[in-house]
Amino acid sequence: MKKLMNLIAGEVSKAFADAGYDASYGKVTVSNRPDLCEYQCNGAMAGAKAYHKAPIMIANDVVAKLQENDMFEEISAVKPGFINIKLSGNFVTNYLTAMQQSEKFGLDEPEQKETIIIDYGGPNVAKPLHVGHLRSAIIGESIKRINRYQGHNVIGDVHLGDWGLQMGLIIEELKDRKPELCYFEESYTGEYPSEAPFTISELEEIYPCASAKSKVDEAFKERAHEATFQLQKGVRGYKALWNHIMNVSVTDLKKNYSNLNVEFDLWKKESDAQPYIPDMIEMMKEKNLAYMSDGALVVDVKEENDTKEVPPCILIKSDGATLYSTTDLATIVERMKLFQPTEIIYVVDKRQEMHFTQVFRCSRKAGTVKEDTKLKFLGFGTMNGKDGKPFKTRDGGVMRLETLIAEINQAVYEKIMENRTVSEEEARNTAKIIGLSAIKYGDLSNQASKDYVFDVERFTSFEGNTGPYILYTIVRIKSIIKKYKEINDAAKAFTLLPPVSASEKALMLELTKFNEVIEQSAAELAPHKICAYIYELANKFNSFYHETKILSEEDKEKQAGYIALISLTQQILETCIDLLGFEAPERM
Repeated sequence: MKKLMNLIAGEVSKAFADAGYDASYGKVTVSNRPDLCEYQCNGAMAGAKAYHKAPIMIANDVVAKLQENDMFEEISAVKPGFINIKLSGNFVTNYLTAMQQSEKFGLDEPEQKETIIIDYGGPNVAKPLHVGHLRSAIIGESIKRINRYQGHNVIGDVHLGDWGLQMGLIIEELKDRKPELCYFEESYTGEYPSEAPFTISELEEIYPCASAKSKVDEAFKERAHEATFQLQKGVRGYKALWNHIMNVSVTDLKKNYSNLNVEFDLWKKESDAQPYIPDMIEMMKEKNLAYMSDGALVVDVKEENDTKEVPPCILIKSDGATLYSTTDLATIVERMKLFQPTEIIYVVDKRQEMHFTQVFRCSRKAGTVKEDTKLKFLGFGTMNGKDGKPFKTRDGGVMRLETLIAEINQAVYEKIMENRTVSEEEARNTAKIIGLSAIKYGDLSNQASKDYVFDVERFTSFEGNTGPYILYTIVRIKSIIKKYKEINDAAKAFTLLPPVSASEKALMLELTKFNEVIEQSAAELAPHKICAYIYELANKFNSFYHETKILSEEDKEKQAGYIALISLTQQILETCIDLLGFEAPERM
């Protein structure tokens, strides 16, 4: 379905051509003076020099060609040469009716269906999720949903960190605490226990303890490095412990991601890439890309036009261990083999940009990724507290994600209970839904690459540019429609009618922008554009609502037209919040 702006521009461009001017001057934009008109064209100003004519003369010529066009309610030339446009109510109504009757509101299928892998989440096992994991999960989930809605084949991968030093630290700390465990007996040949020798709570305490010890005890740190190396070599007891760590951790991670309404199609791990590493490295050696430098195996990835130093990509350290760069490169090999993606998007902290520059260049150089497969780095900024510093607990520690969610839910619950119109149980359940909208909208309404301040009080407000405000608007619409259906024929099909007020037309025009917003958000990996859109749409609806007596309207046909309009508004708002990763309750 053609976008509204393209339809308008098509008519104006034709008028330029019919008047003897180049059609390219017919570009149309949303008016920056909505008090004067809805859309405008400044092409006459640009064409004045080319045609040696006053802009107003060109504008008058073009407007003369459009006076009888049914698309326009009003079109005029204004000095020094602007063309001001107002669309006819019938045209806008017909356009919205076509949207209403089309699948996905007329959103076009992509010209080429892509297979897109989105790498987001990226937690290390054996550690609890904390606020630092929030942005990757929220942004990645939304980008997955937006691209999937557009019609692409999208695969979300959590990409667990399970093969680094943290494993060696945990193994050595366990050895110190429980040296009698059979996993540490080199001569042990029996079956290992099916039950893990620790709970998730114990595991989450073991890692920080071991990490702190490694900072002050050099011998312990060396043991941890050796244990990591032995695990990567496949030592049987360590591999069994690793399996326990994975099972206990992943169960807990799935629960926590579920609380965020975040789902992954793949629960792949760094270790899954290990089988691909030997052949990959051998191939890079054969191509004379990999060489020894200070005992490490590296690949040069700098380019002539670099404005800053890009160090070589390290494949194997001098002690024989692999790094994140090695496993990330091998993961690309695995993904190309298993899924043949046309695009891989990495949603990670923007401070990782150099790492991914090295990995992408090395992969391109080695030919492990197809030339037409796009590798994209979406680096996000930091989530800060009100002090402008990275978000912390009150005592200065890193806040666990489940603690943050609980605090948000409690804040919303208290606001709901101030009115005390629902039961405590319903208030708790509703608070979870609204709380999630506060967290996700609070994050996604910011451009991903920018740092932002996480303000619990502001994000949980039912007014202003917040998730709860959007949900409140949807619930308000649901309530109106429910009351209408209680006293009218609920089975009746509602027909959109031409607008009778400025606020009604403004709402209708805002609805027409849906497809353009979705396409832009997908192309630019920008969920914040959807947030900006639904905030504007909610404002337009609320202006219409406050100026219009919907339920007390005596003209039944006009009333049914209102219901058709707000039903479409509800559908588009709910589609958008689903793309952002949250939903609306039945009442608030």
